[in-house]
Amino acid sequence: MPAINSLTEQQLQAICDILAETSSGLSGSEIGRLLAQFGIENSPAGNSKRERLYLALSHKQRQDRCANNVLYFIQMAMDPVRYVQQQALFESRREQLNQALSFAGYALGRDGKLVQTSAVKTLSEAEQRAGHLRSELQRRDVHPDVLRFCKAEFLQENYFHAVLEATKSISEKIRQKTGLTADGAELVDQAFGLKNGPKLAINALQTESEQSEHKGLMNLMKGVFGDARNPTAHSPKISWTITEKDALDLLTMISYIHRKLDRAVGTGK
Repeated sequence: MPAINSLTEQQLQAICDILAETSSGLSGSEIGRLLAQFGIENSPAGNSKRERLYLALSHKQRQDRCANNVLYFIQMAMDPVRYVQQQALFESRREQLNQALSFAGYALGRDGKLVQTSAVKTLSEAEQRAGHLRSELQRRDVHPDVLRFCKAEFLQENYFHAVLEATKSISEKIRQKTGLTADGAELVDQAFGLKNGPKLAINALQTESEQSEHKGLMNLMKGVFGDARNPTAHSPKISWTITEKDALDLLTMISYIHRKLDRAVGTGK
């Protein structure tokens, strides 16, 4: 994997202050175990947790001349499986980390993976992004279910996360209408597939044209899932970004799908 530019001293300090916060951060033993997993030497006892973590990661970053292992450390510390019974802590810590990471051009998703974003310069930039995107989508009269994802907490992480969450809402609406539990393309096939009789239909399916329209929506939904949902991987997503123009087009397409789904009716099959 290519070398990732080192974080600044201020960025790294802010990240360590969050991860090793006195009352709600990682414990000293947790920090020690995580550092050991990466072969990062722990700093001598006597310093605070924050200082020990900062000194260890700062030394590793200087030694590597890149931030790869520092970012891997963050992902490991924020692996969702570590927070199975502490969801509120995960979301709180993730939100704080994203404020610091946004200045370096990174964001931590709800899957605990890092993605590359455009770096912000001020704390209000995310709010400005949200307002501008929402205004443009309102001008396009997009579906209300799409507007729900134009929030600063998503756009602080760049447009990628707003699109990703909006895409998930398609699956959620299909599941609510059908009671199915699958996801993505598999869910579309189970809900709309003509081979074994669809559970949902967007028209009477009596003519060839109606069936073509039905199949077209299926292919469109599968295309959105394939294009807009970032696959899970173990390394930071530093090569998949979405511009504002791309986000507007994708969210408008998702709006069209939502309107079609609103009119879809169950077939009783």
